[in-house]
Amino acid sequence: MTPIPSLSRTPAAARPAAAAWNGLPGGLPAGVEALAGDAAMSDAELVRRTLAGQEDPFAALVARYQKRAFWIAYHVVGRVEDARDVAQESFVRLFRSLASYDFGRSFYTWFYRIVMNLAIDSLRKLRSSRASSLDDILGGLPDGREVEGERELEQREEGKAVWAVLDRLDAKFRAVLVLRDIHGLSCREIAPILRVTHATARWRLHRGRQMFRDHWERLQGRNEP
Repeated sequence: MTPIPSLSRTPAAARPAAAAWNGLPGGLPAGVEALAGDAAMSDAELVRRTLAGQEDPFAALVARYQKRAFWIAYHVVGRVEDARDVAQESFVRLFRSLASYDFGRSFYTWFYRIVMNLAIDSLRKLRSSRASSLDDILGGLPDGREVEGERELEQREEGKAVWAVLDRLDAKFRAVLVLRDIHGLSCREIAPILRVTHATARWRLHRGRQMFRDHWERLQGRNEP
């Protein structure tokens, strides 16, 4: 039987390199790029400056989190256009909510919660409006490279299988798997993002991995001669 893949080692066709969701986008105005790339400039300070009426600090926040917002949304909804819509809406919600930001709390935890809530809502709407199909989920994978060689083909096929299994999971379990096994957040970081206890986050991760394993084994069993 084909081994069960670790989501943290998902093939490139389904999971980008960490730099793909952590770096700044290109083409930024000089002032925005300087703010976004300044390690001494905290997210909270950018929020303060935005609330004071400055425009560049909010653009710098968007630059810092644009890629991560897209990839988190993408790994939940599985479709490029829907992930872009979620990421865009998340920054609209962020801007409208800045006045309520608690400066005593982590900005990225607060923002990730916005992204995850919108992504989960989007996923549920997609599932209720149509029957999910593998082509729908995989049609926009952000890896347009040509497959060359047997190993690349195997990785591409395994990536498709991973998405087919993830799509079977309930959104609350899929969200924890995405944040922990793909984006590398700890359960203590995940808990406030999803507004659950640390124990609940750990249980959902454990249960989600069990369900992923069960679905994977059934899928591979059907594919075996």
